[in-house]
Amino acid sequence: MQDFAYVRPQSMQALGRLLQAQPEARFLAGGQSLLAAMRLGLSAPAQLIDLQDLPELHGIAVRDKGLHIGAMQTHASIAQSPAVRAFCPMLAALAAGIADQQVRSVGTLGGALAHNDPAGCWPAGVLALGATLLTSQRQIAADDFFQGLFCTALRPGELLLAVRFEPALAAAYYKQEQAASRFALLGVAVARLPVARGAGQARVRVALTGLGPGVRRWAAAEQALAAQWGAAALDGLQLPATAALGDVHAGADYRAHLAGVLCRRLVSRLSQPPAPVNTRHGLLQRFLHPLFRSSP
Repeated sequence: MQDFAYVRPQSMQALGRLLQAQPEARFLAGGQSLLAAMRLGLSAPAQLIDLQDLPELHGIAVRDKGLHIGAMQTHASIAQSPAVRAFCPMLAALAAGIADQQVRSVGTLGGALAHNDPAGCWPAGVLALGATLLTSQRQIAADDFFQGLFCTALRPGELLLAVRFEPALAAAYYKQEQAASRFALLGVAVARLPVARGAGQARVRVALTGLGPGVRRWAAAEQALAAQWGAAALDGLQLPATAALGDVHAGADYRAHLAGVLCRRLVSRLSQPPAPVNTRHGLLQRFLHPLFRSSP
C-alpha cells in the first residue's frame, strides 16, 4: 500500500476547501471496501477524507412522513434503531444480516451505496423501496442512482448525505449467502408501496442482487404481482439465465432459478398475517427474522 494523506474535516465548509485543493481525494466512509482495495493495490488514492465527523451525514429521523437515514449511519446503528424498526422492519433486518458484528459496527449505509457492490444487500433494499438519495448537489431516485457494476450516478466531488424512504405497505429481503464472504450469492427484495387514493392497486417493486452485473429490478415479476398479489402470480415465471453471470460459486442458470425461488418465498411470507408478537420471545424474533411485514 502506497503512502497517502489522511484528513478528517469537522464541517462541510472544511470539506469543500479540501476538495478544492485535492479534487481527486477519495471519501472514507466505513472503509470496509476501500481499505481492502488499497491493500490489494486495486486503488491508490493520494488523499483520504474521513467523513465521520460531519454532523450533516449522521442521524435517523422520521419527518414529513418519510424515514431519513444519514449516509454515515453504520449498519449496526440502523439495525438497532427503534425508528427504523417501527417504520420499516425490513431495513433493520437487512442491516442486521450484513457480514459480521465488526463490519456492521464500522461499515456505513452511504459507503455501501456509493460502492455499489454487485452482491451487496443495501442496493437491493434501497431499489425495492424506491428510495431517494440526497446528495450535496441534488436528489437522485434509486432507479437512476445504480448504474451497473460498481457504478453510480454520483459525480466527482458529489457527496451522499442521506437516504429518504417512503412508507411501505409491506417489504422483505432475503439472501442466499456465499458462505465465506456473507455477500449475497443471490438476494431478493420485495416491496408493496401505496399509490395515490383512487389510483388502483399497490405498486410492487422487486430488486435482485448477486446476479453479477449489478443490482436490478425484475419487471416481469413486478407486473405479475401488481396484477395479482400472491405467490401464484409467479407460476411459470422464470428470470432468463442471460440476466445473470456464473462464477466459481454458482452458475448463471442456478442464480436465475434461485431468483424465482426466493421471490416466491418472500411473497408467500408477506401474504401471511403478521406473526404474533405478544409471546415471551416474539418481539425479538420479529425484529431479527429477515422476513416480516412492514408497518403501513
